[in-house]
Amino acid sequence: MSQQPQRTGTWPAISLAEAHARLTAPGAPFETETRVIRGIPTTVWKNAPPTLRDLFLIAAAWGERTFVVYEDERVSYRAFALAASALAQQLVRDGVRKGDRVAVAMRNLPEWPVAFYGAVLAGAIVTPLNAWWTGPELEYGLADSGSRVAIVDSERLDRIIEHLPDCPALERVYVSRLPAGAGRGNADPRIASLESVIGTCDTWTQLPSQSLPAVSLDPDEDATIFYTSGTTGKPKGAVGSHRNATSVAVAGQFSPLRNLLRRGQPIPEPDPNAPQKGSLLAVPFFHVTGCMSVLNGALATGSKVVLLHRWDTLRAMTLIERERCTSAGGVPTIAWQIIEHPQRGDFDLTSLENMHYGGAPASPELVRRIKEAFPAAAPGIGWGMTETSATFTSHSAEEYIQRPDSSGPALPIGEMKIDDGFGRALPVGETGELMVRGANVVHSYWNKPEATAKTFVDGWLHTGDIARLDEDGFLYIVDRMKDMLIRGGENIYCIEVESALYEHPAIMDAALVGIPHRTLGEEPAAVVSLKPGMQATEAELQAFVRERLAAFKVPVRVIVRAEMLPRNPNGKILKSNLRKLFEA
Repeated sequence: MSQQPQRTGTWPAISLAEAHARLTAPGAPFETETRVIRGIPTTVWKNAPPTLRDLFLIAAAWGERTFVVYEDERVSYRAFALAASALAQQLVRDGVRKGDRVAVAMRNLPEWPVAFYGAVLAGAIVTPLNAWWTGPELEYGLADSGSRVAIVDSERLDRIIEHLPDCPALERVYVSRLPAGAGRGNADPRIASLESVIGTCDTWTQLPSQSLPAVSLDPDEDATIFYTSGTTGKPKGAVGSHRNATSVAVAGQFSPLRNLLRRGQPIPEPDPNAPQKGSLLAVPFFHVTGCMSVLNGALATGSKVVLLHRWDTLRAMTLIERERCTSAGGVPTIAWQIIEHPQRGDFDLTSLENMHYGGAPASPELVRRIKEAFPAAAPGIGWGMTETSATFTSHSAEEYIQRPDSSGPALPIGEMKIDDGFGRALPVGETGELMVRGANVVHSYWNKPEATAKTFVDGWLHTGDIARLDEDGFLYIVDRMKDMLIRGGENIYCIEVESALYEHPAIMDAALVGIPHRTLGEEPAAVVSLKPGMQATEAELQAFVRERLAAFKVPVRVIVRAEMLPRNPNGKILKSNLRKLFEA
């Protein structure tokens, strides 16, 4: 059973259920109503922006406020709106029509939100691709989605250029920040500079104001495809609607208000003159966390997003101090590295109000360390997945401190149940598969009818997570059904790495397991057995995998054995035995 919160002082002033009831009542900030979506009665935020176009219009109204900071570049909301509108009109001139797919594959740059919203405003289904993918992996995403246009940076162009002949649907590739004099794309007439359409970000304010494309959008129409790895080794495209996205965009404001009510404090009136909030973004935009929670959440509130070229703890602390960031996080790694850095005391990090993370296991010790290092900052965690458009449960401040091993309760627009494997809901405290449904849960996988039918049943999503719920509705993740591990927020499906290892001519047996890592949660490690008379070293096998898969999937350790790997009577490799090899 769940641990009971230790109630000290006046907290909680009211129960979780009462806080939710107050916040969702008629006239309240998060009023809810019931809509029938694809035949399923669904609780939705009544006042959320209906579509991503509506969210964009809210963002455009923030005007000269700073939207994105990248290195020494600063982009206002007005500049972003002008650039996205210009790109949308160009995409329409290129022949993009409602429902066409437009892929985005680039590192976190100011151009990423412009590409995303340019595609949305043109009526396309925007398809962010993992910028860490190799050329063959990017080819798969482009071909599987049937994207007509791809918007990439120069590094991604280098990876995909030789694969373009195998992407027959692709008619145009816009490249951002192509180095001067680069001639890589001259042989392919589909390639053009993104700057030829919108200019550089320091000139976006000089773009002419123009109307948005006349495209009708419905809240429950398809808007996005975010790829998530599958147990078959091929990624699956989770097809999300406008409502899925906008439901999460406003959800970030819910948990702080709930915390106020549970402390017995009133909900403050909105203050347009309050200092601007700012988030240090250390996770990619191509993740639902980076896009749905942080990017779209910023558009809804007019806050600032501060980007890192790559993760560096000293640079992160410099930016938090310089930009007065009020939140940081993404995965537990970020919090740990800031807390434990020997030079942390040299920086003024007192602006931090939140240290939120998810996407990887987090130890209860981290909650305590955050409060020690940043007494004014609320620690927070949540549970979600690509198929839930990011945030499904939220857990922060006193609630999290009292239940540090929980992922929190579901948002009021979501439902959770624990399934016994036969379609029956288990009672409080019992363990089974977590199933969820709600306004932010996607409805299908792109071009994968069998996987869709297996995963989405009567509106319920089979998450593949083993979990339990306590009497107050707080979620506790126990294990994962899927043969998968999570490294610093990145899903790694074991079969994909094992398949790469099996391609090596010396490999007879291969198994991937997760080994604990204090800040990343876990890392991939492999155990292999060799065919008789064959040789292979750890470094050789790591290099072999690195040629085929993204770097984060490469095993950090490889144990090479002459004998076969241990198996149970059914022939399944005993991975629990293999993990013990790394404990030594």
